[in-house]
Amino acid sequence: MMDEEAAKLDELEALQGQFELFAKEYLKVRAETGEIVPFSLNASQKLIHEAVEKQRKEKGWVRAIILKGRQQGASSYTAARYYHRASLSFGINVFILAHEQGASDTLFGMVDRFQRYNALRPHVGEDNAKELVFDLLESSYAVATAGAKAVGRSKSILLFHGSEVAFWTNAPDHFAASVQAVPLAPGSEVILESTSAGAGGEFYERWQDAEAGKGDYIPIFLQWWLKPEYARAPPPGFVLSQEESEGEMSEQEYSDVYRVPLANMCWRRYKLIEIRDPVLFQREFPAQPSEAWTAPPGMTPFISALNVIRARKRIAPAAGPLILGVDPASTGDRFAISARRGLRVLWTRHRSNLNTLEGTTWVRAVIDEMNPARVNIDSGNIGSAIVTNLKSIGPGYAKVVRGVNFGSPSEAKIARPKVAGPKNRRAEMWMRCRDWLELEEGVQLPDDDALQTDLTAPRQKPQLNNDVLLEAKHEMRKRGVKSPDLADSVVLTFASNEFLQDYTEPKTAGQFGNLDMPGQVAQEYAPPVWVGGGGYGWMGT
Repeated sequence: MMDEEAAKLDELEALQGQFELFAKEYLKVRAETGEIVPFSLNASQKLIHEAVEKQRKEKGWVRAIILKGRQQGASSYTAARYYHRASLSFGINVFILAHEQGASDTLFGMVDRFQRYNALRPHVGEDNAKELVFDLLESSYAVATAGAKAVGRSKSILLFHGSEVAFWTNAPDHFAASVQAVPLAPGSEVILESTSAGAGGEFYERWQDAEAGKGDYIPIFLQWWLKPEYARAPPPGFVLSQEESEGEMSEQEYSDVYRVPLANMCWRRYKLIEIRDPVLFQREFPAQPSEAWTAPPGMTPFISALNVIRARKRIAPAAGPLILGVDPASTGDRFAISARRGLRVLWTRHRSNLNTLEGTTWVRAVIDEMNPARVNIDSGNIGSAIVTNLKSIGPGYAKVVRGVNFGSPSEAKIARPKVAGPKNRRAEMWMRCRDWLELEEGVQLPDDDALQTDLTAPRQKPQLNNDVLLEAKHEMRKRGVKSPDLADSVVLTFASNEFLQDYTEPKTAGQFGNLDMPGQVAQEYAPPVWVGGGGYGWMGT
C-alpha cells in the first residue's frame, strides 16, 4: 500500500509541470457531436498555451487578454489550465467571472466534468452549483456571474479567469474588485478573454493598452480559421470570387492576404450567406484585431481599414528622402517616431513616460544614426521644448527639424481660406496620409496590429461648410478610444509638400540608404523617380 501511495504521489508531482499531458490523459470534454472525449488542445488553444507559457517563464506570472472569434476554445483552455493547477497543488484558489448566468453554469459544468472523469481527482469537501473545494489541498474553484454588484473583492485569488469580458455588466467595478484581488506575485495568473462587443468599453480599452505594449498584459489574437470546425469540403466547381464589393476584399484577395485555406474560405462563404451582414461577420469572426472593432454604418473611420491591411501585406520600394515623424508624449500616451521613404513607412517605434530631456536624447540619437532629410515634430505637449532643444544643438539639427502645430490652420486654408478643405494641420496631414494609402503605385506600412488600430481610430466630424475636421482626442477618449500616437507619428511625415533640393541618395552604413531599421547595412534599391523642381517630392515619388 505504501508503495502504491508513493507511486501515485510521484505521478502527481510529475504531472504538475505537464499540462498538455494531464489534459489529454485525465480530462474529458463534451465534443460538439455530444460525445465525451479526451481534452486535446486545438490550434487556437495551442497558440494561447505557447503565449502564456512564454510569459510565465519570463515573468513568473501571467497577465493575458485574448481577443477571439466565436467558440474557439479560450474558455475551455483556461478552465482546464486552472483545474490542472488547483487539483494538483496546495493553496490554489481559482475564480471565474462570466458575463451571464448561463455561461457561469456552462463553465462550472465543464469543471465538474473534469472532476468526475479525472482518475486522479482530489477529495472534495464542498461541492455545490458554484464552487468545488479541494479540502485536503486547501484549494478551491469558484464561478460567479458579473452582475450589477461587484464580486470577489474579499476572496484570496491566485488564478482569475474573466470570460466574455466585453459583455460584463458594470465592468469597471468588477476590475476594481475581483481582478484587483489577484496579487502580482509568482504563480498568479489573470486571463481575460472575449469576443468583441464593438469599439468601446473596458475590454476594448484594455486590449488597446495591451496591443500598444502598455502595462503587464500580453495581447493574444485568435484568427477564426484556427478552429477546425470552421471549414467545409468545397463542392465540385467551387472557385474563389475575384469580385470586390464596396469596402471589402474579393474572396481571392482575402485568401491570399490572410493565407486562409480553401476549405475555410468555403465555410466563410456559406456563413456570410447565413449572417447576411459582412460587418457582423468581421466582428464575430475577425481575421485581424481591427476587424473585431468594425464600426457600424455611418460611423466609419476616416482611413479605410481595407487600405491599411493591404498596405501592411504589400512590398513597396523605399526611395527618396527619409522623413521622420515624431509625436511626443510625457505621461500616459506613447512617445512615437515613424520613418518613411516615399512609398514605404520603414518602421514605427514608441516609448513611454519620457520627460523632455529623455525625449530630446532619443530623437537626437535617431537623427544622428539615420541622417533624415526632415524631422517633423508635433509641437504640442512637450514637443515645443524638444523642437527648441534640438534646434539649439547646432545648425545641422536646425536645418532638418520642424515644429508642427496640429491645431493651426492648414496650408490649404492659408492659401485659399474660402475653399472647402482641411480645417487644420491635423486634418490636412491625415488627408495626405489617406490619399497616399490610395495611390495606384501601392504603398507599404509595417505589418503591425497596433498601427492598424491607430490609423483606423479617428472619425470625421461633419462641417456645414464641407471642411474636413477630425474628432478631437478628448472626443475619442469619450468613446473609449486611446490617443492614436503611432498613427500621428506616421501622418507627421506628410506635414508639408516641400521639395528637398539638396537631397542625394546615400549608400553607406550609418546613413539611411534603403534601410528598414537603423544600424543595418545599406541594400540595393531602385532609383527614385524625379519630379518637377529639381528635387524630390514630399511623397518621394
